[in-house]
Amino acid sequence: MNHLILARRWIVLNHTRVRMEKPRQIAAEILCARAEGVDFVESITERHLNNARLSGSDRGLVVEIVYGVVRWQATLDELILSRTEGRTQKETLRILLRMGLYQILWLDRVPDHAAVHETVELAKLLGFGPQAGFINAILRHYTREKESTHALVERWKVEKPAVGYSHPLWLVERWQKRWGMDLCARLLQNNNAPSRVFARRNTLAVSADELEKVWADAGVKAIARTFDWVGERVVYEFESAPAVNSLPGFAEGWFYVQDPSTLMAPSQMEVTPGMTVLDLCAAPGGKTTMIAQLMGDEGLVVAEDADPMRLRWVEENIVRLRLKSIRIGEGTPGTLYDAVLVDAPCSNTGVMRRRVDLRWRIHESEILRLAAEQSEILHAASLRVKPGGALIYSTCSIELEENQLVSKAFTKSHPSYTMQSERELVPFAINCDGAYVSTFKRTVLG
Repeated sequence: MNHLILARRWIVLNHTRVRMEKPRQIAAEILCARAEGVDFVESITERHLNNARLSGSDRGLVVEIVYGVVRWQATLDELILSRTEGRTQKETLRILLRMGLYQILWLDRVPDHAAVHETVELAKLLGFGPQAGFINAILRHYTREKESTHALVERWKVEKPAVGYSHPLWLVERWQKRWGMDLCARLLQNNNAPSRVFARRNTLAVSADELEKVWADAGVKAIARTFDWVGERVVYEFESAPAVNSLPGFAEGWFYVQDPSTLMAPSQMEVTPGMTVLDLCAAPGGKTTMIAQLMGDEGLVVAEDADPMRLRWVEENIVRLRLKSIRIGEGTPGTLYDAVLVDAPCSNTGVMRRRVDLRWRIHESEILRLAAEQSEILHAASLRVKPGGALIYSTCSIELEENQLVSKAFTKSHPSYTMQSERELVPFAINCDGAYVSTFKRTVLG
């Protein structure tokens, strides 16, 4: 990986030699850092953009290039291999080729000549001057063969979908076995689309009319979306992905950025004012604060998390949303609650559209490991529910092993609980992320 570290240092050094930071340089640095495998690309991108001096449009270009290259990595690599007689390239050189190809084939906002020129110049900047002609030749070939290349990729989607849709083969085979190829293809296509940005209105702080007017006056385009598990004019979708923390109403705690799928679990709890509720895996606090909102901020919501450091996010959101009923940290020992939510750690396969790097970092063996961990957490939570109380289990996975099978095993091993409901959201069937929620009622103590 030394060449990757060298490439990143070279980019950083050259940032000081140019008038303004260039988006493609930053994109290359992010992708080189990602190739070192230390962190998810979303986190790396956020850190780099926070430190960058870029216009809004240039920030958008960085995100588009980085996320697009990661999403379409397998397809891009196959195209590169087809022009290099199967010879593999150094990782940094391959990153540059991916960046250039993505801009040519998927990014309409960038002219072909600019994509080629900028990639070649970036290669020279990174010490790949001797390979500049090689890069130029490959990229120019694809500028001439764009139509036939798009047709080739469409054929791959049918003949070898793991390559055509750029997903791991094991994941494609798993989903195809469960849903068939047509629905599997819709899921793969969904995962390759840019994620959508939703906001949940804080009904305790602002009316729908007031929030909509403030946004409209500021030129923010947000459309109210209706889902059967949440009330009308509570969820809004932004037409573009704005800098959320700069929007009117953010500092005042009038809304919380949250996908509608994550609201299904709180809605299934059927909480009312005055209840005592435990959110066992609370960070970053979206479900926790929604529970308090549904309770009218009256009663007690205890927010716990296996990682105490993550609870600072919950606290920040509580302060911004101006909620009083949530207590951070462990509840009183021996306390039994009216309702307990287990939003368990999972494979996140239902939010793969949002977490673009996930497909390349998760392994099939993780699903069974996570299922065992989820069962343990669910059992521990079951001991903290009052007789007659509710236990809610949720994930953002769409895998049977983590969802239906965990719930089935829990019911079998815990006769004092009866299942009340079970629901799965799959991205190809709804207009939001995937999720799973099951609810149980504790009939007796024991």
